Amino acid sequence: MKFDIDIVSSTQRKIRVELPGEAVNREFVRAYDNLGRRARIKGFRPGKAPRSVLEKLYSDEVKGQVLSHLVEHSLGECFKERGLKVIADPEVEADSLEEGKAFAFSAVVEVKPEFEVKNYRGLEVEKIKLAVSDEQVESALGRLRDGHAQLAPVEDRDQVEQGDFVTLDFVGSVDGKPFEGGKAEHYVMEVGGGHTLPEFEAALVGLKKDIGATIRVPYPQDHFNRELAGKTVEFSVSVREIKKKVLPPLDDEFAKDHGDCATLAELRDKLRTRLESELRDIQTRELKEQLVTRLVEAHGFDVPQTLVERQLRYLVERRQGRQPGSDRGAPGDKSTVEELRKDLEPHARRQVKAMLLLEKIAELENVSVSDGEVQQRIEGMARSAGEQAASLRQFYGRADAQAHLRDQMATDRTLGMLLEWAKIREIAQPIDAPEKNS
Repeated sequence: MKFDIDIVSSTQRKIRVELPGEAVNREFVRAYDNLGRRARIKGFRPGKAPRSVLEKLYSDEVKGQVLSHLVEHSLGECFKERGLKVIADPEVEADSLEEGKAFAFSAVVEVKPEFEVKNYRGLEVEKIKLAVSDEQVESALGRLRDGHAQLAPVEDRDQVEQGDFVTLDFVGSVDGKPFEGGKAEHYVMEVGGGHTLPEFEAALVGLKKDIGATIRVPYPQDHFNRELAGKTVEFSVSVREIKKKVLPPLDDEFAKDHGDCATLAELRDKLRTRLESELRDIQTRELKEQLVTRLVEAHGFDVPQTLVERQLRYLVERRQGRQPGSDRGAPGDKSTVEELRKDLEPHARRQVKAMLLLEKIAELENVSVSDGEVQQRIEGMARSAGEQAASLRQFYGRADAQAHLRDQMATDRTLGMLLEWAKIREIAQPIDAPEKNS
């Protein structure tokens, strides 16, 4: 086999392969031998059909198999010999294939770029000096208390007020026509809770229980539903129930029941410890993000478009998965895939570049993750998955899923090493900067 490689770009190679007639002939012989053992042809015992009969019946199929095998095998040998890290299927142009004659083809492949990573030890990063305040502890305590509140029917009034929890029936229409997602029964919501369109929530204040009403709600121009954006929607609304939130008293009994603590003071200490741990995690993530930024800014190289496209698809799907699914949700992200792709493409390109840099550093520093460590991580995730443990184990039973998890673990380990080597300078929190809150 003879092959030549031309550099098309930093991420593309064009390979020209020539195979002698003997190699082509051997592959045809192998293909017909395999076919003869498998084929069941009327008038012949299994495996006894002569090749001339097989050729009449299966010549096109065999030629396709031979071509595919010759291309795949020879390219594999080329990749291995030249150390090419190919990341996508090749684009192949083949000459005519005939048994016993030399065969040539060319292939354009996309590869990971070759680059040198420098000065990754001792990167300078900044950490803002932060501490958990008493106000943050009280806020966490308030959230815990709020989470154990009870909803009680309002007995002393029949009008909706801000902060009420109401059960509604409603039907929406635009220009007298209903729209998808504009109808609901027994819909429970907090008035002023910010979980639906603010204009819709505001229009509910003052409505009376069990008395039908019509409200007109202007939808903003940038609403994710293009059908409703900039229009005024008319809703026929009936309030079935009005309830209010009743908070439990903050005392030692609350600490025992909901905090597994003997006293309220002990619960506050427990919350402070948890917040401090969360704050350390936030700071660690921010420091790692700074390290990635330093690396990306210090290294200029092209990234393979195939990898960018894969990451972009992932980001778009994740963003779309966070969009509200109903027409009465809060304003969402941009609705068209084209707009999302345009917005997210720079992020995808940066993430791919960061991945390649961290992968290179892991290679230089001999970072590895053993099979045992991968299995230990899978079991840890399964223990936390509850009823989904079986499906999680099944997913990570796949070789590709384990390989992806191994890469993630190696990346995390590499970032941890970079953080250990980093020069961290503590700075005071800017006066006008918001405090980190959990």
